Amino acid sequence: MQEVISLAFPFFGLIFLGYIAGKVKKLPEEGLSWMSFFIVYVALPALFFRLLSNTPIEQLTDPTFVTATTFMTYTMFALSFCIGVIATKGNIREAAMLGIAGSYSNVGYMGPGLTLAVLGPAATVPTALILSFDNTLMFILAPLMMALGGSGNQSMAHTARTIAVRIFTHPFILATIAGVGAAAIGFKPPEAIDTMLRYLSGAAAPCALFAMGVSVAIRPAGRIPLELPIVLAVKLVLHPILIFLLLGWIGGMDPIWVATAILMACLPPATNVFVIAQQYGIYVQRASSFVLIGTIASVVTVTAFIFALTGGYFGFEITPP
Repeated sequence: MQEVISLAFPFFGLIFLGYIAGKVKKLPEEGLSWMSFFIVYVALPALFFRLLSNTPIEQLTDPTFVTATTFMTYTMFALSFCIGVIATKGNIREAAMLGIAGSYSNVGYMGPGLTLAVLGPAATVPTALILSFDNTLMFILAPLMMALGGSGNQSMAHTARTIAVRIFTHPFILATIAGVGAAAIGFKPPEAIDTMLRYLSGAAAPCALFAMGVSVAIRPAGRIPLELPIVLAVKLVLHPILIFLLLGWIGGMDPIWVATAILMACLPPATNVFVIAQQYGIYVQRASSFVLIGTIASVVTVTAFIFALTGGYFGFEITPP
C-alpha cells in the first residue's frame, strides 16, 4: 500500500496544490490562458513527438489497440447518452453532454502524468494513441450531436468542415502524426532541438496537473443533477473494467498497454466537458459539477485501480518505474 501511496500522492498532490492556489489567489480564469496554451500547444506535443519518434514503427501500426479503446469510449458515450435521454426527457443536446461526461476522460491534462508515473516511458505510445483517437472521436461526436439536436442553423456541410478542422489542427494529433512519421523514416532531430524537447517534455505533466487543479478551483460547482452519480459510475468504474475485459478477450496485448488503457479509462471527466458545454450554451453549471465531483471521486477510484494493477489483481504484474 505504501507503494500505491507513493505513486498516487505526487499525482493528486500537484492537482491539490493547483486547487489551493486557485482558491487562495482567486485569479481570474483568463490567468490560465498562457499556461493552458503552453501545456496544450507546446509541452505535451513535445512529449508525444519525442517519445513516439523514438518508438519502433511496428509498435505504432497495429490498429487493434486503437480500435478497441476507441470503440469502448464510444460505447460509454452511447450508454451515458441513453441515461441522459431518460434523465432529460428526450433533450438530445443535454443528453449528448451527459454522453461526453460519461466517456471523455481527462486524457490530456491527467493522462500522461498518471500513466508515466505508474508505468514509466513504456506507457507513452498507448497514452498518445488513446489521447489522439479519443479526442478525434469527441471532435466528431460533440458538433454532430449538437447539430442533430438543433443547436443552430448551421448546415451539415459546415458541421463536417468544423469537425475536419478541429481534428487536423489539434496539436496533440499533429504531434502524434509527426512522431509516427519521424519513426517511420528514422528521423532524429539535432541534439540542440532534442535537448529543448526533453526540457519541454519534463514540464508537461507537472504543469498540466497543477493547471487542472487551478481550473477546478476557479469554476464553481453548479447544481448536482440526479443523474450525476450514475454517469460518474459509468465513467470512473464501468469504463476501465469493460476496457480490461475487451482487451483480455482480444488477447495478445502487452500488459503495459492494457494497464495504460485501464488507467486512461478510469480518469474523471475532462475539463473540456465544461468547455464544450460553454461553447454550445447547454448544461453549463451541471457540466462544472461533473468535472469537480468527478475529479474529487477519482482520488479514490484511480488509487484503487493503481492498487489493483500493482497488486496483480488484473492477472498480470506491473512493476512501477
